[in-house]
Amino acid sequence: MYSLVRTAAASPKLAVADCSYNKEEILKTIDIAYEKGISILTFPELCICGYTCGDLFGQSGLISACEETLAQILYATAEKDMLIVLGLPIEADNQLFNCAAAIHKGKILGVSVKTYLPNYSEFYEKRWFSPADNITSDEITLCGQTVPWGNNILYKAENFKNLCVGIEICEDLWAPVAPSSYMAMAGATVILNPSASNELASKYEYRKSLISSQSASSISAYVYASAGLGESTQDVVFSGHCLISENGSLLKESQRFSKNSQLIYADVDIEQLANDRKKNTTFMAHNRVFGLPAYRTVTFELEEKNNTDLQRFIKQEPFVPKNDSLLNERCSDIFNIQVSGLAKRVMHTHAKTLVIGISGGLDSTLALLVAVKTCDYLGLNRKTVLGVTMPGFGTTDRTYNNAVNLMKSLGISTKEISIKNAATLHMQDIEHDINIHDVTYENTQARERTQILMDLANEHLGMVVGTGDLSELALGWATYNGDHMSMYGVNAGVPKTLVRVLVGWVCQNSDLDSSSKAILEDVLDTPVSPELLPPDENGNIKQVTEDLVGPYLLHDFFLYYAVRFGFSPSKIMYYAENAFKDVYDRQTILKWLKNFYRRFFSQQFKRSCLPDGPKVGTINLSPRGDWRMPSDAVNKVWMDEIEKL
Repeated sequence: MYSLVRTAAASPKLAVADCSYNKEEILKTIDIAYEKGISILTFPELCICGYTCGDLFGQSGLISACEETLAQILYATAEKDMLIVLGLPIEADNQLFNCAAAIHKGKILGVSVKTYLPNYSEFYEKRWFSPADNITSDEITLCGQTVPWGNNILYKAENFKNLCVGIEICEDLWAPVAPSSYMAMAGATVILNPSASNELASKYEYRKSLISSQSASSISAYVYASAGLGESTQDVVFSGHCLISENGSLLKESQRFSKNSQLIYADVDIEQLANDRKKNTTFMAHNRVFGLPAYRTVTFELEEKNNTDLQRFIKQEPFVPKNDSLLNERCSDIFNIQVSGLAKRVMHTHAKTLVIGISGGLDSTLALLVAVKTCDYLGLNRKTVLGVTMPGFGTTDRTYNNAVNLMKSLGISTKEISIKNAATLHMQDIEHDINIHDVTYENTQARERTQILMDLANEHLGMVVGTGDLSELALGWATYNGDHMSMYGVNAGVPKTLVRVLVGWVCQNSDLDSSSKAILEDVLDTPVSPELLPPDENGNIKQVTEDLVGPYLLHDFFLYYAVRFGFSPSKIMYYAENAFKDVYDRQTILKWLKNFYRRFFSQQFKRSCLPDGPKVGTINLSPRGDWRMPSDAVNKVWMDEIEKL
C-alpha cells in the first residue's frame, strides 16, 4: 500500500553444522514474519549450516545436507508470498562458494554469490571458498531447479513499481566500492546483506555508520542480518546485530547479544527512494564515466500487502531533529547559515543599517536575533540594527511590550512609528470604510509598515531585513508588496515549526541576560498572529493565524512530503493520520490538507518574486533555487484526489 514494502532481517538461534535444527528455527521465524505481513526477509550468512563450521565445509555430507535442507524449506514455504534469502555453501565447478539463495513460493529465483572473501586477521574464508569471479557458468542446478547464479543478479517484482532487490554478502559491503553501489544504479531499491560480522569493542558503531552511509550514497533501503546466537565462540563472538536503514536513516535495529532469536522489520518507502533518485540527477553520473556491470534481472510477482499497522516512525515535525544532541547541532548550523548569509549581503552592499520591523512575534524575533549576531560576527556595533515597532489597529500590549523590551535588552537602535493615522488617511483616500475589517483593511497596514521600513533603509543607508518564514511562503500568508517584500529574507528557508525551535534554542544556548530570556520565553508562548484586526474586549489577540489557515504543525508536514518527495495527497493523508492519530482526527487533517493545496497553488505568484534569502534545509521555495512552478498552474489533479479521500 502506497509503495510501502515490509522488509525484515532475522538472526535466529542456530546450531553449528546442525542443518535440521537450523531448518526448524528458520521456519519458525518465517512463520512469524509471514503473520506480520512481511514481504522481504533475509537471514544471516551461511545460516543453514552456520558461518563458523571451519574445515567442516570440506565435508561433502555437510554440503549435501545444506541443499537438502533448502529443499525442505522450499516445500514448507510454497504457499507464502514472501521473498526469502538464505545463506548456504554451494559446490560447483570443482569449487565451493559462499552463497545466498533467493526463494519465493517454493521456487529458487536465483543464487547470489559472495564477491569479496575476507582473508585477514580472524578471517580466512579463502581456505574454503572461491570468489564469484571464479564461476564458469551462468546457471546452476540446485534442489532440482536450474537457476541463474553469480554476483550480477537483481530480483524485480513485476507488479510492484520500482521494487528491485539486490544481494551482497557480508564483506562485499566493506569493499572500497561495494557491489551494492552498482546494483543501485542498475535499479535495485532494496539491498539485502546476509552477514556474519563478529563483535569487537565499538565495531557495531562503525558497522551501523557503514550501513547508513551505504544506504545514503546508493539511495536505497539496506537490510542487514548478521549471525548471532548459536555460532561458535571458539575465537570470536557474534551478536546477531540486525539493521534496516533507508537513505541514511536508521529505521530499525535489533538488540545485540540477545538470548533469543531476533526479527526486526520496517515498512520501506519505495516511492520515496525512487523520487529521490529522479531528483538527484547526479545519481547515474558514475554510469556514464565508468559503466555498469551487466546485470541479469529475475522477475517475480510479489503482491503489495495492505498492512494497516504502519511499521515506520513518521515524525510530526519532519523539519525538526528528534535527537537532542542532533537538534543542538542542527540549530547551530541553521543559525550560522542565516548569520553568514546576512553578513555577506551587508559586506557586499556596504549597508550602514539593518532595518527590521519588530512585532513581538516569532518571525521578527528570530530575524532580530540573526541581525544582532551578524553585527557581533562582523565586529559592528549592535546599534547598526534599527528595530522599528509600528503599532497598528490590532497590536496588543503583550506583543508591543515584548517587542520594545527585547530591542532594549539587545542594545540595538529603536524607533516607534504608529501606523494608525497613516492607514486611516489612506483608507479615506481610497474611500474604504475603516469599520469594514476586510482584506483591504488588513493589507493597508502591512503595506504601510513595509513602506516605512523601506524609506528608513534609504534614509539610513541600510537594508530591510525580511522576517517572513518558509511556511508563510508556502501558504501565501503574506501581503503582496507588503511584508512579502524585503531586501534580504533571513527566515525564507525556515518553516514555522523550526522558527519556534530556533528561538527556543537561542534562548537556552546564548549569553543573553535573564530579562532577555524571559522575553523570548513569552514570545514563544504567544499565539501566532499578524495582529491586523482589533484585539478582543480583554485586549488579547483576536486574529489567531492557525485558526484561519490551519495548524502550522500540519502544514509543515504537508509541505515536507509534497515538495521534498512529491507524494500524492492520499499518501500524505495516510502518513499524517499515522503521525497525528493522537492529535487530530481524520476530518481535521483532511480539511487543512485541502486548504494547503488550495493555497499552495493559488499563491505561487508571491513566491515567483521573492527577495533573496538563504536556503537552510532540504526544502526551499525560491524561484532561483529549489522550486520553479508556473504561477497559473492548476491544482485540479490534486484537489480531485483529495475529494475522493
